[in-house]
Amino acid sequence: MHPVLPFTIAALLFGIGVYGVIVRRNAVLLLMAVELLLNAVNLVLVTADATIRSVVPHSGQSFALFIIVLAAAEIGVGLALILQLYRMRHSVDVEELPLTEATPVVVPVEADQEVAR
Repeated sequence: MHPVLPFTIAALLFGIGVYGVIVRRNAVLLLMAVELLLNAVNLVLVTADATIRSVVPHSGQSFALFIIVLAAAEIGVGLALILQLYRMRHSVDVEELPLTEATPVVVPVEADQEVAR
């Protein structure tokens, strides 16, 4: 197999993923763009493993499997964060996130405690 076609497809996938990370404002679409980036890297690793015989056999496939596991964990944690963000802000727009100011923490006061004013 000639490796030019898989490398070209991987470069296109990586380019689309970078474009998605830069342009998208929706957090779910941002996660999908990151997944495209990871899949492009997987395609490069498997293609390089199939075309170049290295000292360690199937090393590219092993790294690709590790990236797949990492991507599954990233999606699980990322979707949990996005769901919590939606519950708190009623929006998943990443431009609306206040990254510079701290959100106030509300501590419940019990009935028997006196509130200092």
